[in-house]
Amino acid sequence: MAGFQELKVWQLGKELAVAIYKITNEKKFKADFGLTDQIRRAAVSIPSNIAEGDERGSNKDAVRFLYIAKGSLAELRTQLIIANEIGYIDTITLNDMNQKCQTLGKMIGSLIKSRCTTP
Repeated sequence: MAGFQELKVWQLGKELAVAIYKITNEKKFKADFGLTDQIRRAAVSIPSNIAEGDERGSNKDAVRFLYIAKGSLAELRTQLIIANEIGYIDTITLNDMNQKCQTLGKMIGSLIKSRCTTP
């Protein structure tokens, strides 16, 4: 029944989205409705697309959604850099989130390769 929930890549993506919600709930960040909404959407899009792709039932569909998740991950990393440069998050938080993003990106890339070689 769990399906996508058993995927480590989905679990890390979901944990990242939860962390982003917590970060953006802080007073400084929260006041910027536009960036808060955008960064949350990008973060939630990552595990959502991993889940949707996994549930589609074909590797071709799964790979397409994994690429969308990778694109959302790039958006998130960009928005985190901007948030740091305008003073919403400190460099330690940026580095921590960036490390998680890099790990997640590698995992998504590996899953794409795996799904591309599996009939």
